[in-house]
Amino acid sequence: MARQKQAKPAKADDNDAAANASLGFTPERFERELKDLAAKAKSDTPGQRLLGQATLYVKAAALLTLLGVYSNASRLALSPVYGAVPASAAGWHSKALMAGCFVGWAGNLALRQLLTARLLLPLVALYVPAVQCLLYGFSQALGPSWGPLVTEGATLVPLAILTAASVADELEGADLSSLPRSLADAAPGIGSWGVLKLVEHVAEKMLQRHVGTVFWYTRMGLEVLLAGCYAVLAPSRWLALAIPALVHTAMFNPHVATPAATALLNTTLQADHWLLLDRRESVTGYVSVVENTQSRMRVMRADHSLLGGDWVDWRGNQVTEPIYAVFVNLEAIRLVEREKPVADSRAKALVIGLGIGTTPSALVSHGIETTVVEIDPAVYEFAQKYFQLRENHPPVIDDAVKYTNKAANETKEVYDYIVHDVFTGGVEPVALFTYEFLNNLYTLLKPDGVIAINYAGDLMLPTSKTIVRTILKTFPTCRLFRENPPDKRVVAETGADFTNVVIFCRKAAKGQQQQQQQQQLTFRDPVPGDYLNSPSRQSFLTPQHEILPRELFALGKDEEGSVLYRNGTDKIGKGQLANAIGHWKVMRTALPARFWENW
Repeated sequence: MARQKQAKPAKADDNDAAANASLGFTPERFERELKDLAAKAKSDTPGQRLLGQATLYVKAAALLTLLGVYSNASRLALSPVYGAVPASAAGWHSKALMAGCFVGWAGNLALRQLLTARLLLPLVALYVPAVQCLLYGFSQALGPSWGPLVTEGATLVPLAILTAASVADELEGADLSSLPRSLADAAPGIGSWGVLKLVEHVAEKMLQRHVGTVFWYTRMGLEVLLAGCYAVLAPSRWLALAIPALVHTAMFNPHVATPAATALLNTTLQADHWLLLDRRESVTGYVSVVENTQSRMRVMRADHSLLGGDWVDWRGNQVTEPIYAVFVNLEAIRLVEREKPVADSRAKALVIGLGIGTTPSALVSHGIETTVVEIDPAVYEFAQKYFQLRENHPPVIDDAVKYTNKAANETKEVYDYIVHDVFTGGVEPVALFTYEFLNNLYTLLKPDGVIAINYAGDLMLPTSKTIVRTILKTFPTCRLFRENPPDKRVVAETGADFTNVVIFCRKAAKGQQQQQQQQQLTFRDPVPGDYLNSPSRQSFLTPQHEILPRELFALGKDEEGSVLYRNGTDKIGKGQLANAIGHWKVMRTALPARFWENW
């Protein structure tokens, strides 16, 4: 009996051991788990925890940095097709970016269940150039308002969604226990948005200084570089799906600045009888020189605008023949009658904004010592190389605001003539129409000097009236001339009156402004020497289609008394957008859509 009583516990022990073994609780596993716990406890030091936290913050910051830079690359890529203002300042860009980030942040769990968001990021980024290239072909139908939204909705917004979802995943491991509960819940989202906007701002400033200097600072080069960075952060077998996009970007995308892409682009442009001679991405945008092989018209393009052009077959005279009469109108500055006439050989001129050099070349041909201030070195290089720019004074490659601030403080009453012609990219640079900037030009003019200002805009909008009023506040004795008479049918149908206006003004001493305002600015009759053997100057040198200031202020809407000061440039932003859209439509009627889309 005693032997039987001892056998039962042994059988029970065997059963327990078998049960533990079936559940995995073996002595060996128990010992191993103890060792793992000990090793984990040993490695879980404050330093290790700090390193882990730093790692996830670095990963999140890297993703936000890529998106912030891509935001700028996206706007740059859109500007040759839609113009810089519709691509960035229309409001859609920031709203689309914000909406994408919100959706990604709020829906990161759903995206995680579908597929890791970080693995999708490089795949989407690699397809962006191809998708943009495809959608550019619909720009004429979409227009400058919807085109940027649709394009970024298919490219930038998916990147924003996936980036925000990936950042949300990373920051789930952030240790915010030291913060109050409400702040700990909100800090990751608010902090991420702040980092994104900071990177976006810094990247914009850097690109303004360095765009076009190397391939990776071009529009397509930057997008390819960013896609490569995404691939490095999240390598996976899914990248094989991007091979068609890579092939398209490398071989068939005409916007990539390579010899092969340029040859492909010319093949496409030749269907409309155009030939690309040169192109460059620079501080004022995408700049190119294109020639029509039938009409022999050569133009210089900046984003979705033309800086000027001439007729190649008319070369060989003293000056080239411009395709736009407005540039000839500016040369009428020499015809303004002055109390003490000055000979061309003793006159000095300052030209703000070069374009293809039509006006400064004419002034130089007349023997006037002419200084040009141009911010974009690519514009100056192309004007020299392709448009027979004439010079008798070294150009100033600098920002006109900085240059005139310095010049006005150092010297006064230097120039007999100042030509202000800075309209580019579909919108006027606001800083160059402020009262402070114009006052610097006033300081640089001689007592009886003359200034000619070319302004392009919709005369029905308050923005145009504000700028004209600012000019009249600085130079009270002025006359305004339209490039063309108004088209009453177009104005009635669209409510817009977009045109170039050349404003001629004489300087008056501050105490004499009221008296001189009563005097009339007059032009002398041209003589044969004024025409420089140029048929276009014989037709357009004398200004026509005058519009009185009171007539201008009576058109459309106006903000009575409004003057543009340096600290108030934001208030005309909406007017700039309307002007840019009006200019976009004018450019699309001047040249075919494929010219603008295949940049």
